[in-house]
Amino acid sequence: MALNEMFVGEIVTELLKQLNAISHKSCFCKSSADNLITSIQELLPIIEELKYSGVELPAFRQSQLNRFSETLRGGIELAGKVLESGRWNVYKNLQLVRKMEKLEKQVERFISGPMQAHLLADVHHMRFETMERFNRLEQRLDSMKTGSGRWVEEAVKRMEVEGDSNLGGFSGIGLELGKGKVKKMMIERDDLNVVGIWGIGGSGKTTLANEICRDNQVQSYFNNRILFLTVSQSPDLEQLRAKIWGFITGNEPLNYTRKSQCEWGSGPQALVVLDDVWSLPVLEQLIFRVPTYKTLVISRFKFPRRVVNEVYEVELLEEDESMSLFCHSAFGQKSIPPTANETLVKQIVDECKGLPLALKVIGASLQDQPEMYWINARKRLSRGELICESHENKLLDRMAISVECLKKKVKECFMDLGSFPEDKKIPLDVLVNMWVEIHNIDEEEAFTILLELSDKNLLTLVKDARAGEAYCSYHEICVTQHDVLRDLALHLSNQGEVNERKRLLMPRRDTELPRDWEKNADQPFNAQIVSVHTGEMGEMDWFHMEFPKTEVLILNFCSDKYFLPPFIDDMPKLRALIVINRGTTEATLENFSVFTNLANLRSLWLEKVSVPQLSNATVPLRNLRKLSMVLCKVSNSLDPAVLDLPQIFPHLSELVIDHCDDLVKLPLSFCKVNSLQSLSLSNCHRLRELPADLGMLKKLQILRLSACPELKMLPPSIGELVKLKYLDISECVNLKCLPKEVGKLVSLEKIDMRDCLQIVNLPTTAALSNLKSLQRVICDDEVFGQWRNLEKTVPNLHVQIAEKWYSLDWLNS
Repeated sequence: MALNEMFVGEIVTELLKQLNAISHKSCFCKSSADNLITSIQELLPIIEELKYSGVELPAFRQSQLNRFSETLRGGIELAGKVLESGRWNVYKNLQLVRKMEKLEKQVERFISGPMQAHLLADVHHMRFETMERFNRLEQRLDSMKTGSGRWVEEAVKRMEVEGDSNLGGFSGIGLELGKGKVKKMMIERDDLNVVGIWGIGGSGKTTLANEICRDNQVQSYFNNRILFLTVSQSPDLEQLRAKIWGFITGNEPLNYTRKSQCEWGSGPQALVVLDDVWSLPVLEQLIFRVPTYKTLVISRFKFPRRVVNEVYEVELLEEDESMSLFCHSAFGQKSIPPTANETLVKQIVDECKGLPLALKVIGASLQDQPEMYWINARKRLSRGELICESHENKLLDRMAISVECLKKKVKECFMDLGSFPEDKKIPLDVLVNMWVEIHNIDEEEAFTILLELSDKNLLTLVKDARAGEAYCSYHEICVTQHDVLRDLALHLSNQGEVNERKRLLMPRRDTELPRDWEKNADQPFNAQIVSVHTGEMGEMDWFHMEFPKTEVLILNFCSDKYFLPPFIDDMPKLRALIVINRGTTEATLENFSVFTNLANLRSLWLEKVSVPQLSNATVPLRNLRKLSMVLCKVSNSLDPAVLDLPQIFPHLSELVIDHCDDLVKLPLSFCKVNSLQSLSLSNCHRLRELPADLGMLKKLQILRLSACPELKMLPPSIGELVKLKYLDISECVNLKCLPKEVGKLVSLEKIDMRDCLQIVNLPTTAALSNLKSLQRVICDDEVFGQWRNLEKTVPNLHVQIAEKWYSLDWLNS
């Protein structure tokens, strides 16, 4: 391929056209598109100069340029996918952002790498007709320099081999050694019923435990009967004990005796892993003395041998392992690039003291930073004390360096993560809604920030089996965070006077509110976010507090009864309210009348509570946009005789009812909420009927009815949903048919009807021929051929046979 064809021909012209289209479209990838346009436009004059100079490059250099050409060709295809992706394609958009950022780095590295270091050298050794032309070229190449500390040649190699793999923790000799020692304790020592893994925070204890659980020999010895539980600082002991006993016995009631323990002692081998255990009294209540069952305890604390029979102490990484892990995070490879400052890199690695989490996070924070930034990081690290058992809190000061390089808004979002309980999955819906409301950003920017934090190893994204598909919902994706990183967020947030903190947070669950809150309650609290984490709270457990600036309130509790805090009345700016019960049964909410003053509330998340009866008098939430009820009892709240939803929620655009097993019939009043754009009724196992007037929802774009096994028919009025883009009826195993009116859904882009076992015949091809916007159908074998027949009249249609999947992992939080 000729040089002029590659750079100034159709490839670059088409790519720039696509990138400009993305830049003018409000989407997730606008920032990357703008940066790519700048880089490519800066490159064009130099290539033009080379072309007219008459230089013929060596074959090796030409092959490099050819590979770059293929990168740009891939960019055209990627840009097309970005332009086609709708804003509802949540996880797909998240993946596209990653790929666009990767393309941006590839182009930038190529320009700052071989284009600068090699092309100039090649041209310099060629014969030019005039020195004037060479001088112009050299000046333009010099203008492209992006600063010191660029890893020129190795950056190009990274561009070619960089994948999506992520090193989850430490690896190598240390891991294998530790795994071997713990396996020997569990498998070869019948006298050891309780074995421990001990180490400081961030030393790789949980990584080691996960590797042990994945080991084939361990799985075979325990007959694949392994239960992994995270205990944390504020555990629900009743729930944990019930899970362990049910696992050992096969879900027998928790009323064991010494006799019953002996009876169960003759069963198959089983292993229970208790991660993040913080206290001896808690541990003692979670150990059952059953002979064929063993316990593996992971903790930062050493427990007496009478409880934990033998302990493996996690060793910090050796020098070579530390360097390998750090380089993977900082450079995307396992060794120091030749163009990097080797001495500087070794000094920073040495300051991390072999701690895997510090190596991983600090390395990621230094990626692509100029050399002066590295020098400053080394100085700051060198001022800290050694990380050892007696100085574990110094880890927070070291980890803070990884946050300081973040943009202000990204840093604020990181610190917000401390608002949620430790070792619990955070539904993405909750997090995105909160960021949108308090940081003055849209959902696209929220996702960009989420990705940046993930790329820097400051949080972890967890998805269920279907996340990543078009139109997957937010609550199918969760966020988790290492407890040391959560401690860092708390450490950064809990500085300054308590009344002036931007975030007023309880670090762990307690029986009452913090004493320093009560001591300072005579003055208003200026926090933007307030997070409360308690057990049962009655009316007398609260004291008067004023929150004139609070925009987000998070109430985490663990009980079957909860009196909502009276101080909600003194939160005039409240925009997002999150109420999550971590108990075993739905909690009864009292003092629901506080909702009468929430005129500015825009987002409400209720989880595992009995929702009180809604009425015009008690809940005039006129600015509410999003309402989510997850694992709730809702039948009492949806009484058609008193419910006038358009009056209560006149601006509601998104409604989620998930795992609410007492919902039998959706009230007609829902169909009168003309503002509704997304309706999700998922895993409602008793839902039998939808309103006949469902078609009144003229603005509805998303309709999810997944896993509602008692639902037997869709109302014919569904054909009146003229703006509907996505219909999900997957796992509605008793749904008899698709009504022929589905053929009127002219805006429909995707149907997911996997595991609809009763549907064996579709409406006629003629009835479905108006589905001109339909692009994807996911179905079972029985109707696959019938949908394929439609491909002849719907040119962009792709029909896919569903893969089997089962996942409720996100509920184990």
